[in-house]
Order: sequence, then structure tokens, then C-alpha cells
Amino acid sequence: MSEEIFDLIVIGGGPGGHAAAEEAARYGVRVCIVEKAQWGGTCTHRGCVPTKALLVCSKHFAELKKLNRLGVAVGETGYDFNAIRRHRDQMVRIAALGVEKSLKDAGVEMKIGEGKIASPGEVVWTAPDGQKEVLKTRHIVIAWGSEPALPPFLMTPQLSSSPRLSDGHSPAAAVSTPPAAPAPQHASARILTSDTFLQLTTLPKSMVIIGGSVIGAEFATFLAELGVPVQVVEILPVILPYEEEEAATLLLKELNRIGVKVLTATRVEDVREGPEGVSITAAKDGLRIELTAEYALLCTGRRPRLDEESLINTGIRYDRRGIAVDERQETNIAGVYAVGDVTGGIMLAHRAMQQGRALASRLFGDGSVVCREDIVPSVTYSHPPIARVGLTELQAREKGWSVEIGRTDYGANIMARTELAGQGFAKFIFHEGNLVGATVVGAGAPDLIASLSLALAAGASLKTLQSWIIPHPTLSEILNGIRPTPIPNQR
Repeated sequence: MSEEIFDLIVIGGGPGGHAAAEEAARYGVRVCIVEKAQWGGTCTHRGCVPTKALLVCSKHFAELKKLNRLGVAVGETGYDFNAIRRHRDQMVRIAALGVEKSLKDAGVEMKIGEGKIASPGEVVWTAPDGQKEVLKTRHIVIAWGSEPALPPFLMTPQLSSSPRLSDGHSPAAAVSTPPAAPAPQHASARILTSDTFLQLTTLPKSMVIIGGSVIGAEFATFLAELGVPVQVVEILPVILPYEEEEAATLLLKELNRIGVKVLTATRVEDVREGPEGVSITAAKDGLRIELTAEYALLCTGRRPRLDEESLINTGIRYDRRGIAVDERQETNIAGVYAVGDVTGGIMLAHRAMQQGRALASRLFGDGSVVCREDIVPSVTYSHPPIARVGLTELQAREKGWSVEIGRTDYGANIMARTELAGQGFAKFIFHEGNLVGATVVGAGAPDLIASLSLALAAGASLKTLQSWIIPHPTLSEILNGIRPTPIPNQR
């Protein structure tokens, strides 16, 4: 085997990995990134990009029904699922090529194949043709990403009592005790994960979605807007349990309006496949419920993707919730780091990317680039979308704080009304006069939350936000006119 020496080797070409590699290369050091199959990882190929492309299509189709209110005559409408798939696949190709180009432009050495950690300073790369090469390095970054987590009724007995893992927006923190190797069964032809759903060539005739958090809400929106009968089963008393209660309530109302039947506080006990579809046994309030559909879609969170052989061989601490890292993203083995979903916590692409950039800055720059976990924004791309940064009201009050709550409504925003998007609100949480959290529900929320993320990062006060001058007429005026009401802590 031949040998090469690098300053940094990154294993995994998803958001966290490619961001770390690009940022490091810009400091003038020699960087190699090893990706097993596809540049861009889950986000580009099986997550963020393809699902949002689908949701754009269903959103425009659903909005055709409103156009007559704007004086636009629309005849008979319909959709071509094959064309929708082509649009989705084109967006994936564009995004993947963008990742590949940005790595090349930064001067990163790119290798397709398997990267195995042999020791803290050594990675063995196996090319697709089986050729092996030893890559030596000062630093290693693990960026293996995540994969769909299967629910207890599809798991082997030793894992049937395992806790619910991250839904993408809620934390699943890593701890240091090593686990027994998980042995989940696989989803099948009619029991889909978010990955295998994207492989369908025809639109389902009906669907039961197991899990009513972010991923489940997005798929329910897409399917229902295209006219597919959808039932959502959520084990907790509410959907989107980590968002503001008012946000979840508004979305539930909208899902019901477009035909989605939502069963909360309902536990799925069994899923059986038949020649025509699936049969699902669930329990609610002590009663047994039987549901049927052509497919079942598992939206029960994600779990870190762990190469246990490498972790055990190198002595890196981990458990089934992820690799344990410190505030510098370093594992218990000096010189070995991990970023992104593989570390557990909030499994979001932009968090992973910022972790990667911050790590590169610490290793090769002045350390001025940081990743603050308390200001990571999250978005549910339902219709209407829900975006949040910082604390919810409940989370702030659980800290024992007295808070002030400001709220503005889309119904009072003339641009929202003009665009027939008058449903929604913005909610602002203040503590001692400073912004500590915000939620926006409604048109443009995924873009509007960026301003509030910046405000939160800067420690903006209520007076600062009240002094913003925002263009008129715009959706962004929803961030104006904040008049908070004091809410004493009643904990």
C-alpha cells in the first residue's frame, strides 16, 4: 500500500464534512476528504434537497385553487408525478455538483471509497476497485452522518426499550458509555423510511405516517396536497412537540383542512404487510385501532451512522446516540474530531456545516469562527412553514425565568394578505429585556428566521428590535411592531 501525508483527513462528504474540508483548505493546509458514495451526503440525496423539491411542487399545485381570487383563470388542473420526480432529481444533481465543485475550487483532495480509521493519525482508504492506500494525517474529522431510526416494533428485543432518537430538531445527546451493537430489522417494500420513499416511481394511493414530528409533518403535507389520503400516528399528545404549542395547533388545523387525519397519543404496536398494502395495529386510550393503507412511512427520527469497528479499534467513546465530543468537537482521542449528526444532538445540515467551519478555524486559523448551539435555527417545511430559533416560551419558563411575550399576526400584514397568505404569526420571547427565542409560522418563515437568528446571536434587546426599519410593504414587517406582555413565571 502507498502512503500520503495530510494535515487533515475528513471521512464523510455530507454538510459537516465538506464544510470542514473546504474551510480548512482555505487556510492553506493539505486536506483530503473521503466519501463512500455521493458528494453531499444524506442532505443532498435523501433529505433536505429532494424533500423540499417535492414540497415546492405540491405547494404550487395546491395554490392553483386560490388563483381565481386574484383574477387568474385556471382550467382543469393536474400533475405528472414523473415530472415531479424529474424536477426533484435535477435539483439533487445540481446540489451534488455544487458540493463537488466547491471542494475542488478550495483545493481539497477528493477520494471516493471507504475510509477506515486505523489509528489516531492514520486512515486506510479503499477505492471502489479494491485498491488500498494509507493516508497519514495530523487530524481526523469523522462526519459519518445519520440514518433513519426504526421504531421499537421493528427492532430486536434488546433495543425495544430504547429512547426516541432525534427527529432532526430535538437533541439526542451523546454520552460516554459504549453500547451493544444495535440490530434493527429493515423496513421493507411497503414499510418505507424517508430514504426508501424517495425511490418510489408511482405516487402512493394511501399512506399511514408513523411519527408526527418534523419529517412526518412534511411528508404528510406533500402527499395530502397531491390528494393522497394520509393518516398520521403520533405517540405523544401533540405533533411537533418541541415547537411552540400555538404553532403545532395551527399546523394541525391546516393538516386537517387538507384531509390529513392525525391520531395523537396513539402507540403503534404492529405493522403487517399484505399483497395490497399494510395493516397497522395501534392503541389509544386503552382501545385497539386498526388502520390500513397502501404504504406505511416511518418518520420516527434519525440515528447516528456509526462505524463501530473503527470506533472500537481506536477507543473512541460513543453510544447509540452518537460519538461523544467536547466543546471543541474533539473525541476522547487526541487529534480525532467529529461533527454533524454522528455526534447526536440537533441533526440539522446547517448546524453540521457550522461545526465543520468552526473546527477548521480552531485547528488552522485564529478560532474566531464558532458554532453556538443556542442559536441554531430550525424549520419545518410544512404549509404554512414553521421556523424557530432559541427558546420556546415553555423552555424559557422551565428555566425559572419571568418572560415577556410579543406577538404579531400575518393577518395584519398587507403583503401577506395580498399574497393570500394571511395565516400565521410571529412570537417573540424576551427575558430581562433581551430576545431569547422566536418562532415564525407562515409564508416566508424559513427566510425570516435568519434575521431573528442574527438578532439572537447579537444579544439584541427589545429596544433594538423596536428600532428596526423594515421595508414596506413586505412579509418581513411581521418582525415589526413588537409590543410584549409580561408573563410572570408560574413554575
